[in-house]
Amino acid sequence: MSKVEYHLTIKEMPEEERPREKMEKFGAEALGNSELIAILLGHGFSKVSAIELAHHLLKEHGSLAGVARLSFAQLKKVKGIGTAKAAQLSAAFELAKRLSASTGEAPPSLKTPAQVARLLMAKYSPKKKEHFGVLILDTKNRLKKEVVVFVGSLASSLVHPREIFHEAVVESAASLILFHNHPSGDPTPSPHDISLTKRLKEAGEMMGIEVLDHLIIGHNRYVSLKEKGLI
Repeated sequence: MSKVEYHLTIKEMPEEERPREKMEKFGAEALGNSELIAILLGHGFSKVSAIELAHHLLKEHGSLAGVARLSFAQLKKVKGIGTAKAAQLSAAFELAKRLSASTGEAPPSLKTPAQVARLLMAKYSPKKKEHFGVLILDTKNRLKKEVVVFVGSLASSLVHPREIFHEAVVESAASLILFHNHPSGDPTPSPHDISLTKRLKEAGEMMGIEVLDHLIIGHNRYVSLKEKGLI
């Protein structure tokens, strides 16, 4: 028996299942990732609906974060996505990054690795190069400043304590949290990550600035060296 495939356009779907109608009735939070992407796409192509195209994007690239990492040029190459749709998706993902980076709220108090990860994941998970930085905290563990001090391969270059602690001294930091991303997506700390963290923690103790933790950011995952008992 030959396989029969059914393709429904969004207009052919029951009204309560259409993304825009669902959003209007229940709010954006009621929609799945594919439905939200479908709204941005507007329509599909040929016999492929916008929802099916969105499903394909998510499946092909593993997750919403995977789709967000695609450049404008890469999006344009996807069948069914031209310049206009690529621009809409790129603009939406960029706005999400900027909103995550600047909420206009009071500085958060960072007391757990999960809180730190929420602050960093959206910004550094998509990066294609390693970014090494510090979160400078006051006496109540409130974020005073976020500083990227190094961009590149940590395996081939040394991160010197003076670069790490320069901003901390200028900002009169009570403590700091180290962070860097792994573009491979795997946040497992390397022996170099562990030895570097221990060296910086020792330097901080000499300067009276405590290194509270070091978070390694992967794709939708993170590792806290403090939680792992590695510092």
